[in-house]
Amino acid sequence: MNLEHARFNMIEQQIRPWDVLDQSVLKTFGFIQRELFVPKIHKTLAFADIEIPLAHGEHMMFPRVEARMLQALAISPEDTCLEIGTGSGFVTACLSHLSKHVDSVDIYEDFIRQTEERLFALKLRNHTLVTADALRDSGTGKEYDVIAVTGSVPVYLPQFEKQLAPGGRLFIVVGSGSAMQALLVKREEGDEFTRTPLFETRLQALLGADSDTQHAFVF
Repeated sequence: MNLEHARFNMIEQQIRPWDVLDQSVLKTFGFIQRELFVPKIHKTLAFADIEIPLAHGEHMMFPRVEARMLQALAISPEDTCLEIGTGSGFVTACLSHLSKHVDSVDIYEDFIRQTEERLFALKLRNHTLVTADALRDSGTGKEYDVIAVTGSVPVYLPQFEKQLAPGGRLFIVVGSGSAMQALLVKREEGDEFTRTPLFETRLQALLGADSDTQHAFVF
């Protein structure tokens, strides 16, 4: 497989048609080697328009959804980011490339270990990876300019928006079954938040994300 040709086609045939026109995002998808984050058995699918299977029954996001998420978050080189759900580490690498620093949390230790190795191979050093359950752990109390939640939740979780710094942006997918909505949440002045629907999609749920463990929030 011609990797560069396949990468070009992914950007031009999947990502651009989904209204991703931000040059920093497009360049990031051209620079970060997605094939390095795909399980060896699925290498030929690295640039396909599918959710690539990972260990533990998890999946990589569609490339077009990853790109729309990054574009919506409008990440600047001075931003500090939090990623909920490290997974393969591809989005972690994109966040690292676009921002000042990224903290990434995953419940699976092997995902954290593999991502550390992959980021090291790409000479990305502005990250901290942590094995933890973000739905139940209280975290460090830090505030972030950007929060990317890479798994869906059936009802909205206000706990994540509480970690936004003033002017911060949060991407999260809310819903169940085929009825899911991607949202962009912004912290305005003080503790005021705006929640803007972006697009309909389908995303695998965060592990343990069910209505019994969450507080419903009307938006």
